[in-house]
Amino acid sequence: MTDVTTLAHQAAEHWGGLAKPPRLIRDRENAVCEVHLRNGARAALRLHRPGYQSPEAIASEVLWTERLAEKGFPCPMPLRTQDGRSTVAMENNQHVSVVTWIDADPIGENGAPFAGTRTVQYAIYEQLGALIKTMHDLTDQCATDDITRPSWNADALLGESPHWGRFWQNPSLTKSEQEKLQHARKNAAQHLNDIKELGEGLIHADLLQENVLKNSDGLYVIDFDDSGTGYRAYDLGTALIQHAEDPHLTDLSEALCAGYGCSTDLMPLFVMLRSMASCGWIISRAKPDDPRQRFYAERALRCADAYLKA
Repeated sequence: MTDVTTLAHQAAEHWGGLAKPPRLIRDRENAVCEVHLRNGARAALRLHRPGYQSPEAIASEVLWTERLAEKGFPCPMPLRTQDGRSTVAMENNQHVSVVTWIDADPIGENGAPFAGTRTVQYAIYEQLGALIKTMHDLTDQCATDDITRPSWNADALLGESPHWGRFWQNPSLTKSEQEKLQHARKNAAQHLNDIKELGEGLIHADLLQENVLKNSDGLYVIDFDDSGTGYRAYDLGTALIQHAEDPHLTDLSEALCAGYGCSTDLMPLFVMLRSMASCGWIISRAKPDDPRQRFYAERALRCADAYLKA
């Protein structure tokens, strides 16, 4: 099997080649390398995990972010190959894309204490809410008929075959815990059905702290790999999920929603929906006795309790 850096070297030839060796910075759903192209550009070269997204979906992600960047949204600008392609398929059927490098740091990290004073944190989340609103509004101004991305609708979140897996079958759950999640799942499905006006469209769907960068110029959004068509409020719930058990969650939620310009009423629902999705996501990515199974299961249970009591 070809190692990541060798494959990155080979793939980069389609963009004119590398001026120096690539640096692997992430190897999860996709392998991401920092690269310096011979034309002087500093970029992120992404080796998309085979089978995770279809070639059409990968090309659509690139097309959407390209259109957002052209409208001035602070996200990476996709770089096209020397012959004008947005993605390249390697001999091993792995697809590759390249985007501009953003020299900024994540606003936080899962499992790490939230840095800065509470005043600073609330300010960041108010800025983030405004940025998410801008992303949604600019997306509505873009052509999207040629974009094919997965769905994050009610069925994809709560149906019999959720997009990220049957969260109620997480191997760490007891029977009574499975029943609690099933009860919350049923209530949530009815809740979504009862909401008369629920904004939908293309969403990022993975606005975790690691995917929001900050420097002296402001905030940036990266990694649209899980983007799709779904509820706009899901982006807000996802932005809050890593703080689901923070004693100041209510204040963070108010700051985020103030920036977005919406009520916080739906946040317990959408934070729980994200917790359920993550509880399903881990099932196929870790062994049944892996502690991460229980981590995501317990968080989903606590979010379900908070939702049912709201």
